[in-house]
Amino acid sequence: MPRIAVAALVWMTLSGVALPPAGAAPAEGKYAGMVLIPAGPFQMGRDNGPDDEKPAHQVYLSAFYIDRNLVRVSEYAEFIRAKSHLGPLGEMYLDAPDPDARIHRRGGVWTADKGFENYPAAELSWHGAVAYCRWRGKRLPSEAEWEKAARGTDGRLYPWGNQPPTQELAFFGGFHGETVPVGRYPKGASPYGVLDMAGQVWEWTRSLYRKYPYQSRDGRENLKTEDTRVARGGTSSSDAEGLTATSRTPVDPGRLDTGHAYFGFRCAANLEMVQRSFRKMARRGRPFSPPAPPSPLPR
Repeated sequence: MPRIAVAALVWMTLSGVALPPAGAAPAEGKYAGMVLIPAGPFQMGRDNGPDDEKPAHQVYLSAFYIDRNLVRVSEYAEFIRAKSHLGPLGEMYLDAPDPDARIHRRGGVWTADKGFENYPAAELSWHGAVAYCRWRGKRLPSEAEWEKAARGTDGRLYPWGNQPPTQELAFFGGFHGETVPVGRYPKGASPYGVLDMAGQVWEWTRSLYRKYPYQSRDGRENLKTEDTRVARGGTSSSDAEGLTATSRTPVDPGRLDTGHAYFGFRCAANLEMVQRSFRKMARRGRPFSPPAPPSPLPR
């Protein structure tokens, strides 16, 4: 186990805060709604898929947290209200003029369109997703973190197992950019209870699009590099192949800079980032919510 992970476990033990079970979520505070993905190895990629998913290989990740749900329109509207639709260097956070945008300025205040508050936030750039997560005290997940959160450690093909997608498991079969409110498909949850990891919208990750095997220290996690990055999860118009937990979608810099109706995101957080919150909540006797029921084993 890496020294960072060992140090985190020691810290929590000495602080009197037990490490919660996999899938557990902080009950309150800015990390509420995030689930724990435990430290350990998992199989990344597959040998019987597209070339950019090969070879299947073992990757070790330290424990981290990830949002159970996609970031909603209402949540992203809070960020735009606080920071504006443009970043400090003029970078686009929200493609407000686009007809598919669901956040607009009314009476000088940025608000979510009525009826779309709980839909996945979209028409936002990769830069906007990075800035939002930072504003929340979090970060974008790497594609390795995303994949482990989606498929667990048993090598399943989809978040729910190995059975082909159905309308009970994920939102797909719609037109490009069509979405529904988040969290509608609990039967399609990942082994850790993470929702909507197949269909709905492609999800921004922090990772540059590089060949496998995955190496976190080879430069692919550099946020300052201007190059093609990876989106994950498929969209409402993806086929079964595009909905797999291993599917990778390259997005070139020009598309990273603008908003799209079919790109959304969720945030992650290091174990160390959440420790202080757990410590405070443990003193109040409510450190975390129980894990969501696991999805079925692969068939």
